[in-house]
Amino acid sequence: MRHDDGRQGPPVNKGVMISGGTQYVGNQAVGDGAQASSGAVSFQTQDPEQAARTAQLLAVVERLLEEHRTALADPDATSRELRRLREELQEEEPQPTVLRRALHRLNEFVQPVAPLVVAVGQLAQSVQSLPGV
Repeated sequence: MRHDDGRQGPPVNKGVMISGGTQYVGNQAVGDGAQASSGAVSFQTQDPEQAARTAQLLAVVERLLEEHRTALADPDATSRELRRLREELQEEEPQPTVLRRALHRLNEFVQPVAPLVVAVGQLAQSVQSLPGV
């Protein structure tokens, strides 16, 4: 925070305080320009159970996207990116760079909506078990 005379002021805490009980928090962003990130994506072989989990998470993200459509800056672009991700996942050999890019873009598109940020983070973790680099 800057004052008119150029001095730096104390930072403003825009954090979240959670108390009482057990809390499980996924990706979370608070404050001006804050962004939650699903982390780095790397890929390994995915077994049938994990593939089913990925499909389930895709459906969850799709449902949440419809529920929170009005809160997104560009819901159509978000839907397109989710469709690209789904199509790439259906390929015989999904391209890791395409998956990473789609997950990164999805993560950016859903930033204003916490439930979508959490779901995309879980989806990214599930997709990390796909074949690749």
